[in-house]
Amino acid sequence: MKLVVLSRDRRLYSTRRLAAAARRLGHTVQVIDPLDVTMMLSSRRPEAFYRGKPFPKVDAVVPRIGASITFYGTAVVRQLEMMGVYVLNPADAILNSRDKLRALQLLSQHDIGIPPTGFARRAELARSLLSRVEGPPAIVKLLEGTQGAGVIKVDSRTSFNATIDAFHSVGQNMLVQKFLSDGSGSDLRVIVVGRAVVAAMRRTARTEDFRSNVHRGGSTQAVRPDTRTRRTAVHAARLLGLGFAGVDLIETPDGPLVIEVNSSPGLEGIEKATGVDLGEVVVHHVEAETARHRARRKAQTAAAKRRA
Repeated sequence: MKLVVLSRDRRLYSTRRLAAAARRLGHTVQVIDPLDVTMMLSSRRPEAFYRGKPFPKVDAVVPRIGASITFYGTAVVRQLEMMGVYVLNPADAILNSRDKLRALQLLSQHDIGIPPTGFARRAELARSLLSRVEGPPAIVKLLEGTQGAGVIKVDSRTSFNATIDAFHSVGQNMLVQKFLSDGSGSDLRVIVVGRAVVAAMRRTARTEDFRSNVHRGGSTQAVRPDTRTRRTAVHAARLLGLGFAGVDLIETPDGPLVIEVNSSPGLEGIEKATGVDLGEVVVHHVEAETARHRARRKAQTAAAKRRA
């Protein structure tokens, strides 16, 4: 199998692990920066070029699209989909997960537990959201923040109003979310590949920080989620259209609540916590899905020829 990992930096831990696993399993791998890809569109003939030359003929693509290049990166992914290449996480799925509001709207339609969440564009209207999420305290977060950035806990009406005004003054959209004390500074990061949970860890925040992200210095511990949590994580990833996802949840007496779904979850923290070789798990999944994708395309081509 010829595989491309779309990544800005081949030196990143997750990129290196995916590429190494693919090579270890006998596949040809190339790491390509999405910003080095150009696209051409014409009637029924989408084309892509890598550094001025035709994009290499590949069987599958694993996107690692960072938040800073969401628009261009997903355009590249969509172009490759149009060219018939199997893509682990399609462009629309990445966009579904990257926009926190959109993700929560999709999940809420299918009875997936989420924290009470409000959204308003006008600052004066956003002020009413604090009481609607039973605050203070409450959480204010940017729609496209990552690794805990752009997430603020407000403990009073005064700090809430100041935060809302500050975000609106620079044209930022934000969510207002109920602060869940049940989590006690911890959450679960669950890795979903295909229809299965393949690894999970509990992340616990430092004493002085409510955010449990590993990048923020949080500690980790391998866990085995209960059946309800595993089902919720898999259902959330599939509803957003992701073949590979990191689902963040908080456990409550009423069941797990999905906080966020990440289309490019980091591998380092959870591999170290669980000992699971996620690169290998992902590549095995890509092998199987690429074969199914190839069979579907062959059947579609045969059907088109019969109709002609």
